[in-house]
Amino acid sequence: MNKQLFAFLAWILLMQQSFASDKSDWVITTRSTENYNGVTLANGRIGLVSGANLFNVTDIVLNGVYDKEDKEGVSRVVRGPVFTNLIMRIDGEDVTPQNIRNWQQSLNMKEAYLETTVDAPKAVISQSLRALRNFPYMGLSLVTVTPTQDIELEVINSTVFPSELQETSATYKMLKDGKIKLPVYTSTAKSRTGMQSLATCSAFLFDTERPEIRSYYGTAHQQSMGFNVRLKKGESYRFALIGSICSSRDFANPRAEAERMAVYALQSDIEHFLDGHKREWERLWQSDIIIEGDDEAQRDIRLALYNLYSFAGENTRLSIAPMGLSTVTGYNGHVFWDTELWMYPPLLMLNTEMAKSCIDYRTDRLPKAQQRAAMFGYKGCMYPWESDDSGEEATPTWCLTGPFEHHITADVAIAFWNYYCVTKDIHWLREEGFNVLSQVADFWVSRAVRNEDGSYSINNVVGANEFAPNVDDNAFTNGSAKTALLCAIKAAGILKQPYTPEWKTVADGICFHYMPDGVMKEHKAYDGAVIKQADVNLLSYPLNILTGKENVKKNVDYYAKKIYEDGPAMGNAILAILYAQLGDRDNAYEYFKKSYLPNKRPPFGVLSESAFSNNPYFCTGAGGLLQVMLSGFGGLRITDKGIVQENGILPTHWKSLTLKGIGPDKKTFVVK
Repeated sequence: MNKQLFAFLAWILLMQQSFASDKSDWVITTRSTENYNGVTLANGRIGLVSGANLFNVTDIVLNGVYDKEDKEGVSRVVRGPVFTNLIMRIDGEDVTPQNIRNWQQSLNMKEAYLETTVDAPKAVISQSLRALRNFPYMGLSLVTVTPTQDIELEVINSTVFPSELQETSATYKMLKDGKIKLPVYTSTAKSRTGMQSLATCSAFLFDTERPEIRSYYGTAHQQSMGFNVRLKKGESYRFALIGSICSSRDFANPRAEAERMAVYALQSDIEHFLDGHKREWERLWQSDIIIEGDDEAQRDIRLALYNLYSFAGENTRLSIAPMGLSTVTGYNGHVFWDTELWMYPPLLMLNTEMAKSCIDYRTDRLPKAQQRAAMFGYKGCMYPWESDDSGEEATPTWCLTGPFEHHITADVAIAFWNYYCVTKDIHWLREEGFNVLSQVADFWVSRAVRNEDGSYSINNVVGANEFAPNVDDNAFTNGSAKTALLCAIKAAGILKQPYTPEWKTVADGICFHYMPDGVMKEHKAYDGAVIKQADVNLLSYPLNILTGKENVKKNVDYYAKKIYEDGPAMGNAILAILYAQLGDRDNAYEYFKKSYLPNKRPPFGVLSESAFSNNPYFCTGAGGLLQVMLSGFGGLRITDKGIVQENGILPTHWKSLTLKGIGPDKKTFVVK
């Protein structure tokens, strides 16, 4: 595709977003459902994906909960029963998309809720949806009805089960503790093959006296619950539907735990949940990125950071899939290098506890990584290219990346070392970190092959450029392996632990190949072909192997012309960072825009994987975009001494860039 057409399509996509924002840095508003791509309300455990209709949630995605998806045994993250499905009737007439007017949705990123407002017959209705940050297995739908005349309001809650779920059941029950009555609505199901038991339980909460809650029509296995109230003209009426969702992955008895959460909610009030959720997000936003002079870029960066915070959790020992909690179909919810290389670095700077959950995920799966190395005749540990909850290889068997994309093992080790560099947590390094680092180093020593001249090659791999499978001496694979070996050596020195001399021998001897003009080859036999995404350039950032201003520029200029125009967004993010580090503000800004503007999808600007795909939300791309802000324009680096700021540089029309809440000590860095 020629550059002119690419620019035109990018402009068209940008124009599609123009109606989807207001003057606030924190709120994105839309009044159109055309080409609707929902936003996700998530808390690191559950993700509620919005729909265009009032009260509509299209999916509830459960982090870390998997079942088998196909006959080959490929796993996929599970969708849970949707407990947020409300039906509303006014004077016996259903409120439907056909009889409402003035539909509007607003995503409030600061307080993490989506508000939908409509003019319905005889009433104005507002609903706000939250995945509660203070209750990680719960979501809340808050509804306010303001009648324009006296009305009879009827509200019904029923469960929607995704088609793949089995043995579904939804029943209303009245739990009693003495004189206390606790009306709850419990739904249960099995995942596709029965691997997971799922349960939800919902309840209505009210500001005023609770009306009679009763069971509605249905069979023995499929009921609904609801209530009726009389409302006077002009007097607003507020209630909430709160629901919990649990799985057998996390609980021995998910139904009982889901019901206990609903019982807790019934003995609390609405403000208890709203206030706690708001406080948690206020705490998260103490780490923020603030742009002065570009309102649109500010909203876009906030949306990227909002999604990263939403998909990650503190103290969960869960990682982040490329699509976060926005879908179950995007790479099946598996965990890739997308976490360690793209999403993890911004988290490590902005929220070390979220970052630690990502490496805890790898620590917990070290035994399976050791088993995998042994399976293929190697030492140490070998992490799978695609990982699910089991820690075994989850890539489909027909895909070459599963057996051959080995740089993931080095990526994990580099993430571990960077965690120590930022936190200086020597206890963690001694008890957990060094074990992984040393096992990774042993793997690369056994994986490398000694050449006749004494150098070392890593042969038969799939690198970051997946357009070139099964090549020898892929630049990024070799560079990440070298970095991982050096990290293990440094960790051994800090802990005063002996290490195998071969770690240094192999690290020093790993070879790279060059063209006659000094440009590094993407692999040993590289002939100038188009590449899928950044590969050689990753050796300049983040690996810091290919250095020197002239050398970096020569390589970035060359490979900027080789990256596939429909490749994933992260390649352009790396180019933006490198041009910023070179002091080239014009190219840095151009590639910053290319790294996400063509990927924005209406109406909120959620990111797709590439300029011409439609699979939002691509959190890997958000990670690359945030690294442009932090390590490109912001000049921050993760070094052996911690987070330091080198020379930052801004686009000409930006007045300032403030990076606040950076690192464990929550420092503020400013570029003007």
